[in-house]
Amino acid sequence: MDPNTQALVQTLAQGLLTGGIYALIGTGLSLIFGVMRVINFAHGDFLAVGMFIALFLFQRLHLDPYLSLLIAAPIGFGLGYLVQRFLLARLGDRLESSSMLATLGIGLILSNGLLLGFGAQPQSINVAYATKTFALGGIQISLPLLIAGLGTVLAIVLLNLFLYRTELGRAVRATAQNPLGAELQGVNTNWVQAVVFGLGVAFAVVAGVLLLPLLYAFPTVGENYTLKAFVVTVLGGLGNLPGAIAGGLILGIIESLGAYYLSNNYRDAYGLVVFLVVLLLRPEGLFGRTVKRV
Repeated sequence: MDPNTQALVQTLAQGLLTGGIYALIGTGLSLIFGVMRVINFAHGDFLAVGMFIALFLFQRLHLDPYLSLLIAAPIGFGLGYLVQRFLLARLGDRLESSSMLATLGIGLILSNGLLLGFGAQPQSINVAYATKTFALGGIQISLPLLIAGLGTVLAIVLLNLFLYRTELGRAVRATAQNPLGAELQGVNTNWVQAVVFGLGVAFAVVAGVLLLPLLYAFPTVGENYTLKAFVVTVLGGLGNLPGAIAGGLILGIIESLGAYYLSNNYRDAYGLVVFLVVLLLRPEGLFGRTVKRV
């Protein structure tokens, strides 16, 4: 393999793995929107909560961040469930129109709570595998990034098994397609929405834990990932779970190629440019359905 081809393959591999994490974040946001028609602008802040849960468990209990997923994911689900049940649900029929302000407020509470509890100083963990690489076919892949990619695949597989192999999953899909029809069939849609919001937050928390060995943790780290999650869901089509996965992979590849061939200083800007182009040419997203107006 000549050097140029090897560099391209290396860049694409890194982009795919990074895009896998974006897909995990975007899947949670897309799941929430698909069922509740709510864009969770606190999504990145929940990701930051996941990072700090793993950081706290590592510092106090010396628990490996990947093992802390067994604790962080249930905490994330419970936090999301409670937020929807006792805060968002109280908005009633105003939820869709007021969700932006409500979730922005929740995000501010979370980020300032982290600032109060952990301080503004960026923090990281010191694990032996943080800088290790994995050789595959002549290319070097970061071991934590590879683990994060595999974790993303596992999480998405489990979500699909839940949605298509369980009674609750069928209730979730029914609520997403026709809430009134689901209620007429005996589905408690309020409870289903709380479960869905909990799952969406759990996905964000899991993404935060997987990112911890790769990044510094600080209270506002989630702001950038809220934007990325929004870009991913719009690229794939709002509420389209397979589209969110594809959108995450596309965003990761675009950022990696742009950083390698143009400049790493504008890494985040490349995805935004593509995002704007997609909005202009196909507002419903690359994999969304076109709605004809009559």
